[in-house]
Amino acid sequence: MKLFIRLTSILICIQLNVLAQSNERSFSVNGKLPVDLVNVFLGSSGDHGQMSPAASYPFSMLSIGPQTYPKTHTGYEYLAKKFEGFTHNRFEGVGCQGSGGNILIKPFLGDDPSKTDLIKLTENAGPGYYAVGFENKISAQLSVLKNAGKHLYQFPKGKKGFYLDLSYAFNGAFVDEQHQVKGNTISGWITSRTTCGVGKYKIYYCLSVKGVANWEDKGNHRLILMLPDDAVTAQVGVALSSVSAEAAAATINQDSFEQFTMQSTADWNRNLSKIEVNGDLESSKLFYSLLYRTMQSPYVISEKDGTYRNTKGELQKDKQIHYNGWAIWDNYRTQLPLLSIINQSEYAGMVTSIAELYQSGKKDYAGQHEPSNTVRSEHAIVVLLDAYWKGYKVDFAKIADSLVKEVDRLDYKSPDKALETSYDHWALAEVFSILKNNDKSAFYRNKALEYKKYWNKDFKDLTRNDVDRMQARGLYQGTIWQYRWFVPYDVKGLIELDGGEASYLANLDQFFAKDLYNHANEPDLQVPLMYNATKSGYKSQYWMHQLAADTVIQNYFNDNSRGIGSYIGKIYKNEPQAYLRTMDDDAGAMSAWYIFTASGFSPACVGWPVYYLNVPLFPSLTYHLPKGKTFKIETENFDVKNKFIKATLLNGKPFKKNYITQAEINAGGILKIIATADPVKVSDTENWISSIEK
Repeated sequence: MKLFIRLTSILICIQLNVLAQSNERSFSVNGKLPVDLVNVFLGSSGDHGQMSPAASYPFSMLSIGPQTYPKTHTGYEYLAKKFEGFTHNRFEGVGCQGSGGNILIKPFLGDDPSKTDLIKLTENAGPGYYAVGFENKISAQLSVLKNAGKHLYQFPKGKKGFYLDLSYAFNGAFVDEQHQVKGNTISGWITSRTTCGVGKYKIYYCLSVKGVANWEDKGNHRLILMLPDDAVTAQVGVALSSVSAEAAAATINQDSFEQFTMQSTADWNRNLSKIEVNGDLESSKLFYSLLYRTMQSPYVISEKDGTYRNTKGELQKDKQIHYNGWAIWDNYRTQLPLLSIINQSEYAGMVTSIAELYQSGKKDYAGQHEPSNTVRSEHAIVVLLDAYWKGYKVDFAKIADSLVKEVDRLDYKSPDKALETSYDHWALAEVFSILKNNDKSAFYRNKALEYKKYWNKDFKDLTRNDVDRMQARGLYQGTIWQYRWFVPYDVKGLIELDGGEASYLANLDQFFAKDLYNHANEPDLQVPLMYNATKSGYKSQYWMHQLAADTVIQNYFNDNSRGIGSYIGKIYKNEPQAYLRTMDDDAGAMSAWYIFTASGFSPACVGWPVYYLNVPLFPSLTYHLPKGKTFKIETENFDVKNKFIKATLLNGKPFKKNYITQAEINAGGILKIIATADPVKVSDTENWISSIEK
């Protein structure tokens, strides 16, 4: 009951504090602030998103979350009752059994931690905080603000303390650690293997228990701190750094837990308010719960004075904030493009940081001296090209040699790799065009065009008996049907290869009619948009709406199988068992796909600043942009059955295009989409189509 009373009072204070910090962008949905609508338990049960309710902060390398038994990739299973304690980092929504889980702390009663079972009795959480009460009367509240965090515990009177395991990490990924104890404070560094165990990352930390107490080293990277018998509360401050333990110690926040939590929640509300939705409450809850997931990574690795470590472990300094913690292979398609609109100041630093990967010896997967946990970074060149065309500063001349080195080592060993490699060849051709090196641009453009011979060899003939089989012919997590569409930079050429528009449309129709599309993974994530390159763009409008908000049939899953029995239902649900079976959020990639679709526009081809249009899932949405500008999307005749675009207006004038550019979005204004229940089969819009030919 004490936990409930304290948490309720904090929540009331948070709401008042957020309102007190309001400005011209403040708004509510049916009387509720965006931060109030977030369900942090979405996707936190089983293999239905691999997300956790950990206390977090936008782009913070620190997230403090519960460690349950049994667990999922992020250390937490919603249905689990038994807790092992709390850990301080995790990469949300990624595969390979997850990674992170450093610095396990467990509150206990008596003098033997192993004899205390933490059995969940109550639980509550929201952006920036997490709270749980246990059957043994211990309760814990956690909060994160930037790269600092706080724990607040309540205990019954009697013997009690904290158990600390510095060797704890998901999947046995711990490598080494070194720590120093000074009374109630412990600091040092920890090295663990990255996601998928490929590389290593090193984080520095400081953890301090408020009051008079001493950590006792029990050996084997484990320590115990006993609290006074009459103590009924305990507060722990913690911080992480990529630079040093001293920097982490300087980051520990001295505010009260209530002040700290209120500021974190207010900051989350400010970030979530960058998109303002107007619609029904349940749809708004789903929207903001997914928008929250798009801001978990990458991680800020810069200190206040601008110092940070690069991926060689070298100490650097820059006025620009730097980031690490990449899942570009997954989220270059959606999450990063979304951040390029709604988090423009942060995205400038992310672009700089991605470019710097090439200066410090970029690997597809992690290196051996990462400053934070990270996953993989294939197609980073495409992200940099995309950012350049969106107006972000990219010094291609400085990294051109490294770009060449990376692209030249790509191979064509499997059908999917042939298409993936060609994408990067195209991007490098565009980079050299920007650098006005026509010879090299032509060379890599011709290399990119080699995709055609590989496509004709493996993807043209759909009569072969393995075209719907997962991993056929050495494919990675997909089928021939799903990968055959992956030529995003040359859809014009793809249509020609497929026998012309009529044949291309017939094959697209068959793809969806036979439920061969797989939303559980990314290889064909762009395919619902590919009708837009034809006269049948209304079919894209239908499928984007269907996949985002209606019942679909799905047969393929990420365990590399065509499932026994079909999934029939909605993909996006606001519940712990959200998403499809085995469908990871992949560091915000799947959440951002929904945010784009709900907003009425989605990336047409990453590498070009172009977005295809569809009917939004809300009557109106407003994007709050830099310099006080707003971009509002209004839907006339909004209704669940009205899935098709009848006409479009931009700032009151007819808008005869099936796409919009980032420059048009950044300019601000009002895009009005007139919806209808009837497909518009004859349209006079200008249809954007990617083409490698100049």
